[in-house]
Amino acid sequence: QVQLVESGGGLVQPGGSLRLSCTASRSIFIYVMGWYRQAPGKQRELVASISTRGSTDLADSVKGRFTISRDNAKGTVYLQMNSLNPDDTAVYYCNAAFRDANYWGQGTQVTVSS
Repeated sequence: QVQLVESGGGLVQPGGSLRLSCTASRSIFIYVMGWYRQAPGKQRELVASISTRGSTDLADSVKGRFTISRDNAKGTVYLQMNSLNPDDTAVYYCNAAFRDANYWGQGTQVTVSS
């Protein structure tokens, strides 16, 4: 089992940037890591994922603005978010997946508002 702790959320103005971090309680090298988000009244959606080999996949709504990366040595995955807009406001969750196992962090709030 692995525990995930997200950090880096907060309030930012439109056009601003934030970097989210997700630190795991154990090595993550076997896990596909992902960032999801859930806005009020909406379903949780996949924002970005990164494979064990570093291949990335991004939702169309964030392509060109967000970047996902991982540092296996530190047990950490990052989500760099640029050009934020109010539609990006949500709770962002970190996910680690390996075969049938799925682990979630507690989430971090990102609010984009002037």
